[in-house]
Amino acid sequence: MAEFSLPANSKIKGKGKTYKSTSGGHKKRSFKIYRYDPDSGENPRYDRYELDLDETGPMVLDALIKIKNEVDPTLTFRRSCREGICGSCAMNMDGKNGLACTTAIEDCGGGKGELQITPLPHQDVVKDLVPDLTHFYAQYASIKPWLQTVTPAPAGKERLQSPEDREKLDGLYECILCACCSTSCPSYWWNSDRFLGPAILLQAYRWLADSRDEMTGERLDELEDPFRLYRCHTIMNCANVCPKGLSPAKAIAEIKKMEVERAV
Repeated sequence: MAEFSLPANSKIKGKGKTYKSTSGGHKKRSFKIYRYDPDSGENPRYDRYELDLDETGPMVLDALIKIKNEVDPTLTFRRSCREGICGSCAMNMDGKNGLACTTAIEDCGGGKGELQITPLPHQDVVKDLVPDLTHFYAQYASIKPWLQTVTPAPAGKERLQSPEDREKLDGLYECILCACCSTSCPSYWWNSDRFLGPAILLQAYRWLADSRDEMTGERLDELEDPFRLYRCHTIMNCANVCPKGLSPAKAIAEIKKMEVERAV
């Protein structure tokens, strides 16, 4: 039987701090939040923050902002648009990856009990709820995510495509690269050094499906690898957690289909 152990400084130790609400309201809920500061030399811990939900916005991000602004300014997390567009506030809430700005507090844990919040799984942690996505973005750059052509564009004109060809990009271009899908994929957990993961492969298919791109063969050559593409085992966690309702698994299946068809 294989045995695995975490690095000593990654194990959660200590009870952590507890911040009780001073509000007189009766609609209170506790947030159990992962805390880790590599500069401190201390192990990670869970701190607990009690909030009066009558004084807090409806989304998990609202609770985090309230905690940072009014309770504990040391809490660190990413956020930007608050509209589910930028992907900055991706994290794991109540055991499921998602965007804090579009995840309602009442939808976590049935609206009751302690709500646990941790960084995206299987990523080095920069601090608290901030994962290190350097490798993820490097993988994205590796697929050359831009239109590649050989023939020059018509003088003074755009490269046009039919409405039918444009529709083929629906379900692909909407990806916001939040990494919720890739960090929920067990195959990516074990093989992220070589497997591109759901998000990047969906982005790769976005360009393969684009009628204006002229590097289909070269793109498929780059993907035809036992690890880069074929570590996907259709576990479907990716489709389950995507905050935009996309299906990376379907895109991956289409790439595999293209690889087979050109080999025939």
